Amino acid sequence: MIYVSPHRKFDTISGVSSSDSRFSQDYFIPDVAIMGRLSDMFACAFTYTRPFGGDSEYGPQAQTADLISSPPTSYSSKKFHTNEYGATCDVSFELGKGRLHFIGGGFMQDFDYEAVANIGTLRLEDDSAFGYRLGVGYDIPEYALRAQLMYRSEVKHEADGDFTTNPLLGLPAVLDASGHGSLPQSLKLSLQSGVAPGWLVYGSVEWTDWSVLQTLNYNIDILGDRQDVYNWRDGWTIMAGVGHQFTDKIAGTVNIRWDRGVGTGADIMTDTWTVGAGAAIDCGPGQLRLGGAVSYLTSGSQSLGDGATFDATADGDWAYALTANYTIKF
Repeated sequence: MIYVSPHRKFDTISGVSSSDSRFSQDYFIPDVAIMGRLSDMFACAFTYTRPFGGDSEYGPQAQTADLISSPPTSYSSKKFHTNEYGATCDVSFELGKGRLHFIGGGFMQDFDYEAVANIGTLRLEDDSAFGYRLGVGYDIPEYALRAQLMYRSEVKHEADGDFTTNPLLGLPAVLDASGHGSLPQSLKLSLQSGVAPGWLVYGSVEWTDWSVLQTLNYNIDILGDRQDVYNWRDGWTIMAGVGHQFTDKIAGTVNIRWDRGVGTGADIMTDTWTVGAGAAIDCGPGQLRLGGAVSYLTSGSQSLGDGATFDATADGDWAYALTANYTIKF
């Protein structure tokens, strides 16, 4: 389980100092896995997580700017999340001093979106869309050496839902709605190696094809075609860390991570720098893992000319995360 508390707020809105509180809201990321090794060569894992999501609530100043710049609609909140249910298997063979791994599996992903505006509330839902992951890896346990390349496919969503109208519009109370959009493919290279007794270094580089999400397109009966504009670019994440085995039962790690901002001016999605630390403790039949992280969100801006619904800027902000999980292997 991961708990994230981002504190992103607008510092100016339409050129005026903002008094609105933060718009980014706290959220949880569940992470459940059941893993089993059926033989020395074959293992599988069944997983559940929320790979994508976000929750924003806008203050009165932002809502007013939204209404003035993009009438007649003014949003007070937007949120979405996805649930992923996956099955992934690993087939491995001895090769040299280590083992070569071929990894593959599929997953089902749903999608829920809600946008609350002055003219009504839009809800869109896709119960099931499907994707896959493929990978290859090699490890030499004697040296704590491991390398893995993993690909996760793009997922295209076709959503249905409804729009609950504001009674002042004089329209039917509920209108049918539908929408479509894609969530990105990604490719991740992970490396680790022992460097001294009880010590290892590790790192990863990940590319995420966020440029596939230029818009979320939807249609509301009577009101017609509409879209949310993102105009995102590809994301890159680079992470490096060091781990140490303190005792037979306790290990720790520290790492640093950089995420390239995917925003291009339609919203404020800027570069993020994160420092994290964690501990792994063998207790009972499994292992308890605890961690925490602090992130710095660099400054940025959005503008009408780049697809935003109003002009705004943000100074550097902070985000915080806590993680906890317990693993039992069989």
